[in-house]
Amino acid sequence: MNQTILLVEDEKEIADTLTYALSSEGFQPSWVSSCEAALSSIKQHSYDLGIFDIGLPDGNGFELLKTIRHSGNDIPILFLTARGEEIDRIVGLEIGADDYVTKPFSPREVVARVRVILKRLEKQQKILEQNTILETDKSVFRHVPEQRVVTYQASPIDLTRAEYELMISFIAQPGRVFSRRQLIENIWSSNHPSDDRAIDTHIKTLRAKLKTLNPHKEFIITHRGFGYSLEP
Repeated sequence: MNQTILLVEDEKEIADTLTYALSSEGFQPSWVSSCEAALSSIKQHSYDLGIFDIGLPDGNGFELLKTIRHSGNDIPILFLTARGEEIDRIVGLEIGADDYVTKPFSPREVVARVRVILKRLEKQQKILEQNTILETDKSVFRHVPEQRVVTYQASPIDLTRAEYELMISFIAQPGRVFSRRQLIENIWSSNHPSDDRAIDTHIKTLRAKLKTLNPHKEFIITHRGFGYSLEP
């Protein structure tokens, strides 16, 4: 069965182009042009991935994603951002988006990003099926894959999908220094075009969440010129 994509875009020309590109590559896209229509469609159908424009006639993609997340829906989201403004990218990643593409863009780039996200989720599912449990020597953090959660002293940590993937990498090899490129490959893939700032944003939000668990402990260490490590 073809994987289903919900496209939320108010510009018909862009929507038509992306719909054609996705269909040509074997996906099954559904197009809506507003937040209201998107929420209605998500209630009625189960989608494999969403592509959201940020500027919409009855709201914005950020608020749409927040509403979807608050309802418990964990659908992966790719944002379409205008003007390449860094603040749009940072906000999107911080509230749980999986990736972004800046306008103007190539339809082939969007399709490639979609494939990367879905491939990563398939890889994650295989890990869950293996029932692998990873934990640090001191058992401070624990990965419980069958529940898709990371716990700290037995309490679940509220993480976005990217933060969850980062923690899995860190927990598997505590103390190891990961370069930004290695972390990008662990979260997405080796050919993913995201830049270092995307990883820095995810690290920043993850570090803030871990700080609330133990204000006196700096779990994620920055190794300037090299990358990041988890110190249990």
